[in-house]
Amino acid sequence: MTGLGGLLRFMLRRERLALPWWLLGATLLVLVQSTQSQGLYGTPEDLASLRRTIGGNTAVIAMSGPTRLLENIGGEVVFEILAYVSIVVAMMSMFLVGRHTRADEESGRAELVRSARLGRHATLAAALVLAGLANLAVGALVFAAAAGTGLPVSGSLLFGAATAAVGGVFAALTAVAVQVFENARAAYGAVALAIGAAFVLRAAGDIGNGALSWVSPIGWAQRTFPYVDNRWWPLAVPVAVAAALVVAAMALLARRDFAAGLVRPRPGRATASAALGSSLGLAWRLQRGALAGWAAGLFLLGVAYGSIGNSIEQYVADNPAVAEYLPGGAADVVDSYLAFTALTLALIVSAYGVVTALRARSEETSGRAEPLLATATSRAGWLGSHLVVAAGGAASVLAAAGLGEGLAYGLATSDAGQVPRMVGVSLGYLPAVLLVTAVAVLGLGWLPRAAAALAWVAVAYCAVIALFADSFDIPGWLRRGSPFAHTPEVPIDDWTVAPLVVIGLLAVALAAGGYAGLRRRDLGY
Repeated sequence: MTGLGGLLRFMLRRERLALPWWLLGATLLVLVQSTQSQGLYGTPEDLASLRRTIGGNTAVIAMSGPTRLLENIGGEVVFEILAYVSIVVAMMSMFLVGRHTRADEESGRAELVRSARLGRHATLAAALVLAGLANLAVGALVFAAAAGTGLPVSGSLLFGAATAAVGGVFAALTAVAVQVFENARAAYGAVALAIGAAFVLRAAGDIGNGALSWVSPIGWAQRTFPYVDNRWWPLAVPVAVAAALVVAAMALLARRDFAAGLVRPRPGRATASAALGSSLGLAWRLQRGALAGWAAGLFLLGVAYGSIGNSIEQYVADNPAVAEYLPGGAADVVDSYLAFTALTLALIVSAYGVVTALRARSEETSGRAEPLLATATSRAGWLGSHLVVAAGGAASVLAAAGLGEGLAYGLATSDAGQVPRMVGVSLGYLPAVLLVTAVAVLGLGWLPRAAAALAWVAVAYCAVIALFADSFDIPGWLRRGSPFAHTPEVPIDDWTVAPLVVIGLLAVALAAGGYAGLRRRDLGY
């Protein structure tokens, strides 16, 4: 463990800009949910009505958690948000450990660091300590957000501890994955699959007899039942599992060579396919796996949203205050709900667009773009290939989300026409998604080191404006800065082509500005 302290300080310095955003995101989720839930279900009668509505709705239970949590307002907050906060914290832990271990080995940074006086296990230990500190910070902030909005202190403390425990498990799981796989993408993919499996197992357990929930780290956190039973003993399970995974990771580290994994990568083909003869084919090859994952995830989320659509009228009738959060109010509850969920799915797709566009920057900083551009490939062709994949991928993911929602809602209402209808509604948000993606491209051209921060700020801004503008009483001039605010909220609004064209032209202008900046600067800076 020689050099552990210095290495930890170095990692904290590297994360000084990105980590606060993860902490802020998790805190805002709890803060907003607690405030809204206490406003909607402030009386025992409201909670009783909610229990009657949700008790027989398996889709809502699968999306949120066990109905046992609906005994009081604090448990209702946990029911609504704990699963999603757990996913955010799990991803934060995954990236923290992966970035400072396997990703550094891939880039060559770890080799330079290890040339100093540094113990073999110090890097992994420092990354795990960093993730542990981050999870403790999340737990403290969740506690502060919950208790600060008036929820009981004892339940808030358990709420924060349960959230931190989930992050600890996935940090330790990532530590094992980076020993097994030889590249960061494979490790991230394995852990992301485990996060998805944890959510699915928890959902299956909650709508069944509960047994499968005990196989899921998210289920362990929910089974503490904060504010309802305040059971601390289930947290012994994630603590024990995390400890066992850390021991396994350290043992595996001692058995592998530096920069290698325990699983050797599969050798590629002897000759490249014809598609790899162009920069577009290469960009598609790099992005196709991520596109498939995003499309499948958004399709399933669309199915979950659509399956609730047929019962939304009864839900709003039992809880009339919910109509205040739907764009069309109570006038047309179903169409308001469909418009709101389509907007939510489009906001998530904008994150996909940003991730896809920023892949060009990772190719540049890793040095893989330089030999490509040393050939006859122009900078315009290289950047354009990534943008084509980003635009086409965004359209595909939007269509998948609309297909899932339309299919589930159409089956529930025996109306096959809902499938093309919801696909069209989702694709209506494509110009807004592309404009957010173009912000990342503009950053790549002129502020490459700050491009990721700039793009994610744009995503966060659009999400806050779309979802929380009324709750935060955001002024109108600030709301109008979001492209989603100018997109017709179909099906409660009529299609209007003019704003979509303007948003699309702005996206093209920003992308062109990004290319102009790329032409003027050196690569790799």
